[in-house]
Amino acid sequence: MHKRISKYGYATVASALVGLAMSFPEQGFAQDQAAKDYPAKPIRIIVPFTPGGGNDIMGRFIGVKLTERLGRQTIIENRPGADGIIGADVAAKAPPDGYTLLIVSISYTMNAALHKLPYDPVKSFVPVSQIGIGPGVLAVTPSLPVNSVKQLIALAKARPGQLHYASSGIGGVNHFAGELFKLATKTDIVHVPYKGGTPAMTDVMAGQVEIMFNALTSALTHIRSGKLKALGVGSLKRTPALPDVPPIAETVSGFESVVWWGILGPAGIPPSIVTKLNTEIGAILREPQTAKRLESEAAEVVIASPEAFGRMISDEVAKWIKVGNAAGIKSH
Repeated sequence: MHKRISKYGYATVASALVGLAMSFPEQGFAQDQAAKDYPAKPIRIIVPFTPGGGNDIMGRFIGVKLTERLGRQTIIENRPGADGIIGADVAAKAPPDGYTLLIVSISYTMNAALHKLPYDPVKSFVPVSQIGIGPGVLAVTPSLPVNSVKQLIALAKARPGQLHYASSGIGGVNHFAGELFKLATKTDIVHVPYKGGTPAMTDVMAGQVEIMFNALTSALTHIRSGKLKALGVGSLKRTPALPDVPPIAETVSGFESVVWWGILGPAGIPPSIVTKLNTEIGAILREPQTAKRLESEAAEVVIASPEAFGRMISDEVAKWIKVGNAAGIKSH
């Protein structure tokens, strides 16, 4: 080691080491300064769907709160189309400076199983903050002679190919949930796709189709009125909205089908800005008003680090690609 150093000279090596050491504080200072000056102009949150849906409602709520906390306007920009891919692609190609963000939900991770994407759902974005999570629900028409997930599985195995489940369309969240259930239980239940969740749920309530997997927020009113019979929720624990309904996972080990929301940004945003955004959104999520807002969607707040949210997205992408391949789900 001494011979190698002496070849170049102690002074040269020492100088190089000092220069290297000095570069790190400068880099750290630049990062800190970037976060201190941020935001210096309005922030744009892209909603990759039309106004009025869950992503739009959640994005606007977070946008208003960010405006209040950061003192700069947060603008909501709806860029719908192609199952949310158009808006996500716009966000992926935006400058990675923290001024363009994207609100996503579970369908974002399912798109990788359906489409050839113009971006990588994991590598093209940096996770900023998860917002919340809400369970799906397995509900049946009231006349179906089952009162538990176990009884439904037994009936489906006794009558293969004779029971049907409705969905809002091919490749939708409830289609993936239905196929996950079939794979996990090794049952033959026939998929009946509709053009939207409302007509699908209407036919289940009327008994035209027996089963539906849906977001709890959409089905809750009908469950409480007795027009739908809830057998299990898709979360791993019980939900306060339906405390008497057990998780499907109590019968089907590991089964999980939930709805979630979160914020991403284009890859390359300075870590200090990501940290600042995560901290500010975390403060919003801790406000009682936020919990009430999510409760109205039969959901709850999730406060997580960017790293934890990133791991969840990676896991979800892998999970739904596996389900899509096994079930042969193709884009429409």
